[in-house]
Amino acid sequence: MTVRTERYDMTDSYEVVVVGGGAAGLSAALVLGRARRRVLVVDAGEPRNAPAAHMQGYLSRDGMPPAEFLAEGRREIERYGVELVRDRAVDVVRDDAGEFDVVLAGGRTAHGRRLIIATGLVDELPPVPGVAERFGHDVLHCPYCHGWEVRDQAFGVLATTGMSAHQALMLTQWSKDVTLFLHTVAETELPDEDLRKLAAVGVKVVPGEVAGLVVDDDRLTAVRLADGSAHERSVLFVAPRFVPRTALLERLGADMEETPLGVYPAVDETGRTSVPGLWAAGNATSFTEQVVNAAGAGYRAAVAINGELIFGDIEAAVAGG
Repeated sequence: MTVRTERYDMTDSYEVVVVGGGAAGLSAALVLGRARRRVLVVDAGEPRNAPAAHMQGYLSRDGMPPAEFLAEGRREIERYGVELVRDRAVDVVRDDAGEFDVVLAGGRTAHGRRLIIATGLVDELPPVPGVAERFGHDVLHCPYCHGWEVRDQAFGVLATTGMSAHQALMLTQWSKDVTLFLHTVAETELPDEDLRKLAAVGVKVVPGEVAGLVVDDDRLTAVRLADGSAHERSVLFVAPRFVPRTALLERLGADMEETPLGVYPAVDETGRTSVPGLWAAGNATSFTEQVVNAAGAGYRAAVAINGELIFGDIEAAVAGG
C-alpha cells in the first residue's frame, strides 16, 4: 500500500482529491482509479464505526470487522494506482480556475481539479457515566446495525428527546422486553399517542435520571438511576447527537440545509454541492448513510465526476480547435 507519512513542502496535482478514507471515500477512489484518473485519498484514520467489532447489512461482507473492511478497500484502490496519505485536511481553497488546493496538517498541499469530501460524522453521546466506554459493545444506537446480534435480550432505551419513544417502538421488532428510561425527558414531553403505543406493545416507561451503568465481567447488567434503583438490562440503545464533519464544505461556501437531526450540505443525487467541482458523500451528507449506502454514494459521486471531466476536456479540445 502506498502510504506516505513524511512532511511535504511541494504542491502535488491530481485530477481528484478525496478527503476521507472510509467506505464513501474508498469507493469513490476505486471507481475513479479504474477510470484511469490520478487520485489522492487523504485519510485521517477516524472511522465512525471504529468502536464496533463487526459491521452488518453489507451483502457479502456481513459480520466483517470494520478495520478489515477498510484494509481490503485500501488494497483494492492501490491496484489502480490510487495514492493514499495518512494525514488530516486542515484547510481548502478554491482557486481562480475553479480547482482546489487542499492543505494537510503534515505540511503538504494537494491540488485537485475536483474534490470529494467524505469526512463522515461524529456521534456525540449523552454524558452518562459508562455510555461512551460501552458504545459499540452493549451500548448501541442502530437496530439495523446490531439488532440481530442482541435479539430477544433485555433492551433499555436512554431517552434524549421526545423522539426516543419512536426508537423504543422500533426496537420491539428485535425484542419484546424493552424499557424506555426517560432520563432528562419529562413524561409530559411524550405525545399521548406515543404513550398509548408504548403501553399497547408492552414497553415499560421509567421516569427518573439515569446516573450510570452497572457492568459485571465486562458486560452490561443494569441501568442505575439517580435514586439508587437499578433496572436489569443487557443492552442499552441511545440516540447520539450526530455532528457531521462539514468544516471544509463550509470553508468553500457550500450551501447547507437545516434538518431535524442537524445541518448537512445540500447535495443532488450524485452528491454534487452548490460549489462547482465539489462533491460530498457518505455520513458527511446524512446520518443515515450506513456502510453500504456510503459506498454507493461514493460510487455515484465518482461516476458523475468522471463524466464531467471527460466531457469538459472534450469541449475544451473542441474550443481550442
